[in-house]
Amino acid sequence: MGPDQLAIFWLILSSLSICALLFGIRYLANRENLAMIEKGLDPKLKAERRPAPFRNLKWGLLLVGAGLGLFLAYLMDNFMLYNVGHRIANESNDGANVPIYFALIAIGGGIGLIISYKIERKQLPDNQIL
Repeated sequence: MGPDQLAIFWLILSSLSICALLFGIRYLANRENLAMIEKGLDPKLKAERRPAPFRNLKWGLLLVGAGLGLFLAYLMDNFMLYNVGHRIANESNDGANVPIYFALIAIGGGIGLIISYKIERKQLPDNQIL
């Protein structure tokens, strides 16, 4: 199979995939509207969801936690674990401490989300907890 045949095959396959995707999205939206009509709801009002008053707080605490985790990983890499991942002779990094960055970003973001949850839990009445 030559490159020109592969290109034609790719075009056919991608066209069929896009058509199937569009059909699937339309089909599922239609099914959702029919289910709402059966329950006695107006499908045109589905765009109005419940308000999310703590969305900015959640994103803010997530990013602050990730930033603090990144800063802590930087401090650990350059001061506490310097001899583990750095070559002393030419002052270059061989990447031995890279997992620390990913782990502490995830831990810091998770701690930010937990703090956001506790603040939301304290502020909202029990019947509005999502």
